[in-house]
Amino acid sequence: MKMADEGRRLVVASQNAGKCREMARILDRFEIHSLGEFDAISFPDEGLDYFENARQKAVTAARATGMVCVADDSGLEVEALSGAPGPLSARYGGPGLDDRGRLEVLLEALRGVPTPRRARFFCVAACARPDGHFALAEGSCEGELLTEANGAGGFGYDPIFRPCGVDRSMAELGCAEKDVLSHRGRAFRTLEPQIESLLGDGDA
Repeated sequence: MKMADEGRRLVVASQNAGKCREMARILDRFEIHSLGEFDAISFPDEGLDYFENARQKAVTAARATGMVCVADDSGLEVEALSGAPGPLSARYGGPGLDDRGRLEVLLEALRGVPTPRRARFFCVAACARPDGHFALAEGSCEGELLTEANGAGGFGYDPIFRPCGVDRSMAELGCAEKDVLSHRGRAFRTLEPQIESLLGDGDA
């Protein structure tokens, strides 16, 4: 792993441990901090717009911590469900469900749908400074949904998502392989030049 450049500190605006680990790998040029190092932050309610959700999370966290923050809003879009659960992916099935519970609700919703069950992961990545300057980028990963969970890696819907051109679920991939293919990896690699700009002294 590459060493983070000194002083290149970023806060990941998420409480999801799996996402924070993934972000630390993808943005390994930077020194990554989690929200757990700061006082609790009250975020605005999320809506149905990936771009606005990601922007609000990054800007809110940056203003609260006084540091440059990165955030994302991601979702699984299933062709047979007209793009659902989409921006509601982390809340799919109602309150109180964990990753496994949401995955099982989705599999039940797809019962009887023939394969291939096309889907994609979509991500909007955001970076913001405490002064409100921000940047956004997007990335996606096309694939299909399996009929049962496979693999113990990853998080969320990874165990039932198989990327195009791959013979394993996202949860069966090694970290390096997943980061190359994933929607989040693609979005944040696209955003990286703007992150550098926002960390600099000049206006972004």
